[in-house]
Amino acid sequence: MKSNSIYKHLMSGVSYMIPFVVAGGIAIAISFAFGYDAFQTEGTLPAYLMSIGGGGGFALMVPILAGYIAYSIADRPGLAPGMIGGVIAGSIGSGFLGGIVAGFLAGYVVLAIKKYIVLPKSLQGIMPVLIIPVFASLIVGLSLFYVLGTPMAVVNKAVADFLSSLSGGSAIVLGLLLGTMMAFDMGGPVNKAAYAFGTSTLVAGQGSAVMAAVMAGGMVPPLGIGLATFLFAKKFTEDQKEAGKAAVVLGASFITEGAIPFAAADPGRVLPSIMVGGAVAGAISMGLGATLAVPHGGVFVLFAVTNILQYVIAILAGTVVTAGLLGVLKKDIA
Repeated sequence: MKSNSIYKHLMSGVSYMIPFVVAGGIAIAISFAFGYDAFQTEGTLPAYLMSIGGGGGFALMVPILAGYIAYSIADRPGLAPGMIGGVIAGSIGSGFLGGIVAGFLAGYVVLAIKKYIVLPKSLQGIMPVLIIPVFASLIVGLSLFYVLGTPMAVVNKAVADFLSSLSGGSAIVLGLLLGTMMAFDMGGPVNKAAYAFGTSTLVAGQGSAVMAAVMAGGMVPPLGIGLATFLFAKKFTEDQKEAGKAAVVLGASFITEGAIPFAAADPGRVLPSIMVGGAVAGAISMGLGATLAVPHGGVFVLFAVTNILQYVIAILAGTVVTAGLLGVLKKDIA
């Protein structure tokens, strides 16, 4: 299996996923503009916007990524098992990393079925509509459930327990860890564990330093990538430069998923860059004593931040670090 073919398949999934990330993220950002909890009132415009963005765009993001990775590998027969695998990856909490695994697994399972299951000519017509989608979907789905499901749940619990044990210790170390976790899988299980821990520290009418560090760490990945596409334009494709503009909006809205298309396309360089930037933002936020009284909203809820100048400094520092690392690690586009 050549590395350039793996990259080609990955980029196929990413290119189809980008419009879903952008459309869903912008809809969510507009919803938060009405108030961070305005979407909770049923039948309102913010509620519909949240449904469009979260229930529509973001719900389809991982299945599209997985489906079109499989499509790139195995052509049309790979699409159904790939997308089904992507849905399952989301349901077991494995995020976009699980979606990538599902896509590649589906694609190569379909190729194996084509190679090893040979039917008489009279029955070959049922291969693409019955044999391939059914068998491939079952193999991919059961593999995800049995291989990834239980380990992911164990990891989530272990992470939550570990964070709880640190909450009384060094604020800077805790902020560094939370920022790293928020950036690591951008909406996946590790990110969600850190976010859940942050929300658990909120008390009505009071600010939480942990929640502030969590949001800072989650805002930095797309903000840093967006800045990098501007400062180091030669290192990004035209599509990525356009997506970088949307990433800034998503990052400002605390939608970490805006970084996923870039991380999926080049995980070896992007993931370390955003994790270091997220860690810097979280550590500075905790170290300077910023607190946040609400669980979401990005720039739309800065009114709920104490020590707002220090908080902005933390986010800007993490953003610059991420952008700078990407400028060093990424190569110019030939």
